[in-house]
Amino acid sequence: MTQQKKKTIHNLIILDESGSMEAIKQETISGFNELVQTIRNSQKEFPYQDHFITLVTFNGKGVRNLIVRQPVASLQPLDEQRYRPDSMTPLFDAMGFSLTELDHAITGQPDTWSLVTVLTDGMENASREYSGKAIRDLVTRLDEGNWTFTYIGANHDVARMASDLSITNHMQWHSDQQGSKEMWAKERHSRMAFSMRMDSGSSAEELKKEYFDVDEKPGDLNAK
Repeated sequence: MTQQKKKTIHNLIILDESGSMEAIKQETISGFNELVQTIRNSQKEFPYQDHFITLVTFNGKGVRNLIVRQPVASLQPLDEQRYRPDSMTPLFDAMGFSLTELDHAITGQPDTWSLVTVLTDGMENASREYSGKAIRDLVTRLDEGNWTFTYIGANHDVARMASDLSITNHMQWHSDQQGSKEMWAKERHSRMAFSMRMDSGSSAEELKKEYFDVDEKPGDLNAK
């Protein structure tokens, strides 16, 4: 029997840290930490998957790399000292810098997949280095390889923005406490389903599409 090849999955999360996120700061910190636990559980359930996490936050003060390709097993929780919402929304710069950095870091590595999650509660309004067209071109190029892109947004036309950035998978959410909890729960469920599909041998094209279109099941994905 042929042994299954080990796969490396880079979970890149590009997280809005603009001032409007202050109202849901605690939900965002908790949601991210629960997401990490889900990824950790996924790695335990599917031993042929090695998961790494990169967390990039962005606001008008700059783009920050809070976590850079760290193994999920050893990751420390996010807290209020590290996540500090303030200022505006340079979404395109955050995407451009983080996607380019990850692409350079993993080029040439075999059996590697990148799962990119962009999460914002508003429209781009402060980027200086990258335009929307530049991000679209970058996403389109990377999508030819082993990359899955998702866009989670609130308070704007999410479907249109995702389409403008050449991202197929998108989810609209309400940027309040309840909406945040529901959004993070669906994201965790979708991520676990993604790992299951990868473990079952789904094709590259299948792994790139319908990320959020999974059947909801009762129970907490983190309860293991």
